[in-house]
Amino acid sequence: MKFKKLGHTNIDVSLICLGTMNMGEQNNQKDSFEQMDYSFNQGVNFFDTAEVYAVPPRQETQGKTEEIIGNWFVKSKKRKKIILATKMVGPGVDWIRNGGGNYTEENIAIAIEGSLKRLQTDYIDLYQLHWPERNTNYFGKRNYEHDSDEGKWNNLESVLNALKKFVDQGKIKYIGISNETPWGLSKFLEVAEQLNLPRIVSVQNPYNLLNRAYDIGMSEISCREKVGLLAYSPLAIGYLSGKYRDNQMPKNSRIGLFGDFWTRYKEDNAKKAVDDYYKLAKENGLTLTQMSLAFVNSRPFMTSNIIGATTMEQLKENIGTVDVDLSNEIIEKINLIHSNNPNPTP
Repeated sequence: MKFKKLGHTNIDVSLICLGTMNMGEQNNQKDSFEQMDYSFNQGVNFFDTAEVYAVPPRQETQGKTEEIIGNWFVKSKKRKKIILATKMVGPGVDWIRNGGGNYTEENIAIAIEGSLKRLQTDYIDLYQLHWPERNTNYFGKRNYEHDSDEGKWNNLESVLNALKKFVDQGKIKYIGISNETPWGLSKFLEVAEQLNLPRIVSVQNPYNLLNRAYDIGMSEISCREKVGLLAYSPLAIGYLSGKYRDNQMPKNSRIGLFGDFWTRYKEDNAKKAVDDYYKLAKENGLTLTQMSLAFVNSRPFMTSNIIGATTMEQLKENIGTVDVDLSNEIIEKINLIHSNNPNPTP
């Protein structure tokens, strides 16, 4: 396993992070325990989850993933060996805190205490805001449309002040943001520096061969400010494994089961890009999965690549990509495909 520093901290996190949103939906507790055991034994020391998981989010399964991870901590006795990240939902989920998704001190307190209880731990290493309160472009929305009457959202100073109280209490160690924009990240950093408040250490945004928007506005900030990317959806919800090529729909696949939830990767341009990347991988003796994840692993702004799997076969291939190095020639050809069909999915 390879490791990188988490932001400006001295914490070493594995380049591969175990994503867990399937746990409690497609994967039961037994399957999930097997995945966590295997990942840990392969050197993965970084697990990511969220209070809203399992996914697709439903009231009946909300918090189930954290509960499974907590049960694994109790059984394995490995809590102190894992860097644990979880996330608090933003506005829009009516059945969590009766719609209390705004980042007020009261809601943050309820969210943290709930996660601590489900995870059966007394601290969270990395606590993340799952998406912004304000109106902006995330979750498949391409372009920002300014709305001067977007409603109330807490200023970033008040959010950081609220989080600082839990850092001071030792309940969370560091804070991160997710589904953020260059404006959001830069303002969080500015406010933290000006007022001596907790500094953002990571950004969890989508990044894959079909969506390299992070290259455009966020990559420079990540590198210069040491706020690395935790890349989610590195296989574009499985499209970059190649299993959906030629209109295939494997049994019990995520898109087969929940295709109406993930629609951003169904664009015609995306299908063409997947075919082009598939051919390039095959020409170089790689699977599309290997090439896709190895590319994400190679980015200079990358802290950790959040992989997820429903089978052990998938998990083993995903983790194994930490040892796949792409030549400059392959990367040049990847970039050529990208330049001919840039960011076909949002």
